[in-house]
Amino acid sequence: MTLETRYLGLALSHPFMLGASPLTGHLDNVKRIEDGGCSAIVMHSLFEEEVAQATAGRFPGLERALPDFLTSGGRFIAPERFPVGPHEYVEQLRRIKEAVSIPVIGSLNGVGGEGDGWLDYARLIEQAGADALELNAYFIAAGVLDSTADIERQIETLLRSLKKTVRIPVAVKLLPFYTAFANVAARLGEAGADGLVLFNRFYEPDIDIERPALLFNITPSTNAELLLRLHWAAILFERVNASIAVTGGVHYVGDGVRALLAGADAVQMVSAILQQGPRHFREMEQGLRGWMSRHQHDSINAFRGQASLKHTGDPAYVERDGYLRMLQSWAR
Repeated sequence: MTLETRYLGLALSHPFMLGASPLTGHLDNVKRIEDGGCSAIVMHSLFEEEVAQATAGRFPGLERALPDFLTSGGRFIAPERFPVGPHEYVEQLRRIKEAVSIPVIGSLNGVGGEGDGWLDYARLIEQAGADALELNAYFIAAGVLDSTADIERQIETLLRSLKKTVRIPVAVKLLPFYTAFANVAARLGEAGADGLVLFNRFYEPDIDIERPALLFNITPSTNAELLLRLHWAAILFERVNASIAVTGGVHYVGDGVRALLAGADAVQMVSAILQQGPRHFREMEQGLRGWMSRHQHDSINAFRGQASLKHTGDPAYVERDGYLRMLQSWAR
């Protein structure tokens, strides 16, 4: 039996990898994560704003969030100074590559134009040894003049620029809020995306009714968030020319199995690792192996996508039919 999978052309010993998170800010965390059984690591993001503002490697909002995350019984170390400055980021990536033997994926987070300079760091990330690059295109279209076509075109333009800049594989991490997401995904595949990461978490502010003011807090995911990821992975499986990674809501073995059945090539985990510790990767691997043994699968390729809509001529019809059936069942 083999649990090996391929993501972005990289051979992974199993599908469960670390998604972008504060954990890569400290080298000891990274070593523990590899020892815990992680198959690959996505670095925390280098933000377009950090490159533009050159803020001496400080990101106060994220630093304030770290104590809430890094309280898993002493499993992880909160970095005294989170390495987000551009040159500091590249050096941290280089140190991580030297310290571990599993694939390391860099992360650029931004949506600005290619003339803004932040995309230049893609080449430095590649030179530092990154095995691949993740473009995190987090953008909320809050302007009344923002058009769907312009937003989609901007992401496609950024991707094409990156593909001209680096030789390593490039994945695009997306929000799910597009009118015709399948079309966006297919176009990004045609534009050269080696992978699509489903999905970036939508961080929704709360409201403090006493001040009053918006509250921007980060909370761990729950597996209730997984259904949206499964929904689109099942639709896109073998319909787009790109690897698919599911991220957000995978906490238990059953969650990971469902992601693979929907069609994912890899599964990124953060909140579950922050809560359960790095050995949770080994537990996920062993749990997957046990499930495959019970169902007599000798490889992931034997069952990947079995719950997808690959053989459905019209996925939209299937979705509409399922919608009606659910409502009818609930009304009985």
